Amino acid sequence: MSPEVELSRANRPVPFPDAGAGNIPDRAVRDLSELFRGLGDRSRLHILCLLARHGELNVSRIGEEVGQSQPAVSHHLNQLKKAGLVEYRRDGKFNYYRLLPDGLAGLVATLFPVGAEPRLSLGSVDVVFRTG
Repeated sequence: MSPEVELSRANRPVPFPDAGAGNIPDRAVRDLSELFRGLGDRSRLHILCLLARHGELNVSRIGEEVGQSQPAVSHHLNQLKKAGLVEYRRDGKFNYYRLLPDGLAGLVATLFPVGAEPRLSLGSVDVVFRTG
């Protein structure tokens, strides 16, 4: 099941589980870095919202919706693919993209062992992952 992400503004930081940096697997840090790189662009967020709404779209249609060229859209989709947020299938000469439902769920499982509260504090924003 795909996790839901709940954002809430808070004035107090929420400690990261097992706060020492040595306790976070290198793979998780790398994956989290790719995830935030994927989410760190307005166009990529727009593309994710489109895919969430429509399910699956080809690159040309995404370009029409976001008002960008096919090469620009392909670049953004490649970043989202690296972040583990989208996947694609080829049909003839078109690539169709959709959200990868377990992409974020796998990262949450890596970062938060069983029993740990799946919560991150990012400045003044708390991110709570709900998987059930």
